[in-house]
Amino acid sequence: MALYLFEEKERKVCMSVSPSTREVLARRLAGEIILSGKPGVTMRKWRELFAVSQLSLSEVMCLSSSVISDYESGRRKSPGAKFIRRFVLALLQLDESKGSRFIREFAKLTSSPSVAIVDLREFPMPVRVEYLCRAISGEVVAFKEAVVNEVDGYTVIDSKCAIEALSGPEYIQLFGASSDRALIFTNVENCALLMMIVRVCGLKPRAVVFHKTFPDDVSIKLAEFEQIPLIYSSALSVEHLVKSLRKLYRVALRIKLGRRVKPPPKISG
Repeated sequence: MALYLFEEKERKVCMSVSPSTREVLARRLAGEIILSGKPGVTMRKWRELFAVSQLSLSEVMCLSSSVISDYESGRRKSPGAKFIRRFVLALLQLDESKGSRFIREFAKLTSSPSVAIVDLREFPMPVRVEYLCRAISGEVVAFKEAVVNEVDGYTVIDSKCAIEALSGPEYIQLFGASSDRALIFTNVENCALLMMIVRVCGLKPRAVVFHKTFPDDVSIKLAEFEQIPLIYSSALSVEHLVKSLRKLYRVALRIKLGRRVKPPPKISG
């Protein structure tokens, strides 16, 4: 019953920061506690960093403050995964109730391009857009005549994380060693906004890919205006998408090394 009440409070709390930032922080806290040789000491460290009393924390977790005290002092055995999860979520909930001061500070420390980049590689040799489409189950929906263009690499980006965490100058770092690459956006919520960011950015990619979200009319028009091929990828998951791109990388490497490789079939225009 206590666990149910705690989870109900968690669902009702006003979310003042991005779920992605909160999730990253929650995993960091939980992971450090689990891997610590003295989990009780680590729990106390994080509770004090969040400036939360044992009493306040125990009220949110719907248990006696003596339980938390026993864990922190080592009088109780190491807490289980479920208890650690409740502990971490309670800390975050209390921080959110006070304006998310600690979570926002954490977000500033982690707001770098690496937070948004899922995968980034430079191909050993240029790869035609049509072969990229074949690898990622892609369909060119704007500026189709550019399927013969070549890309020198790719960057897979968590678009929601990029929008929330990156400042203007940091977007440049998404291009890696060359702007002649495909920017592949996952976790897409606003196609037009992403194309506007691409448009105002100083560098222009050779191709833009939206994973699992079909481009709207505005994003298609922007892509046509900028003469950037816009591709819709229906790859089953982000993991499958990255795996397919890395396979394409290996194929390009084998060709570069002079090994015979059967090229993928051309896509229809």
